[in-house]
Amino acid sequence: MSHERKAPLPPLPIATSANDTSHLKQERAIHTRRTILDAAASVFADTGFPAVTIKDVADKAELTKGAVYFHFANKEAIAVAVADEFYRRLNEIIAPVLEDGDPASPQTVVDVLKAVARGFRDDDYIKAGSRLQIERPYIKGDMPVPYVGFTDLLTELLENCHKAGTLRATDPASLARVLRAALFGAQHISWVQANRQDVVDRVQEIIDVFLTTYETVH
Repeated sequence: MSHERKAPLPPLPIATSANDTSHLKQERAIHTRRTILDAAASVFADTGFPAVTIKDVADKAELTKGAVYFHFANKEAIAVAVADEFYRRLNEIIAPVLEDGDPASPQTVVDVLKAVARGFRDDDYIKAGSRLQIERPYIKGDMPVPYVGFTDLLTELLENCHKAGTLRATDPASLARVLRAALFGAQHISWVQANRQDVVDRVQEIIDVFLTTYETVH
């Protein structure tokens, strides 16, 4: 009989449960979907919905067209998802201002406008979402109604100011609509004239007029 010691058997592989596998697949799917939307936001912002193809999105995302179609039925579905993300990003950009600001101070309205202006300059989803709203007639999908929540927010903030006596008497709802139109109009003009590089300055002009015309009560 040989007295040679046998080499120990290698450890058995740890079994991966079905739940673990499912979780990993779900994480990969979420990551892939996010990659597709990031790519789509970039190409929609740069090129516009009518000219963009699924291949353009796939190439930008460094994925196959099949991978894109696995997550989205068509280009319209991608556009709707990017538009939804546009409004989510708007809320995300504004949230810190609302957390830190006085809801009855005109300065909070000013800070909201400034935050959104920076988003138009820096965030592909904000750029793409605003462009997709202009291109709504070309998109055969259930696009969100533009800027309703943002207008409601401005109206609420201005009503708070009016009730607190921090803003000269005016109609808060009318002023909210004027500020909304001025903001989104300014970003559009800044886009076509200067690729939004001066959008923060253009919005500052709106703010200066707002504070001068509807001066605060001290």
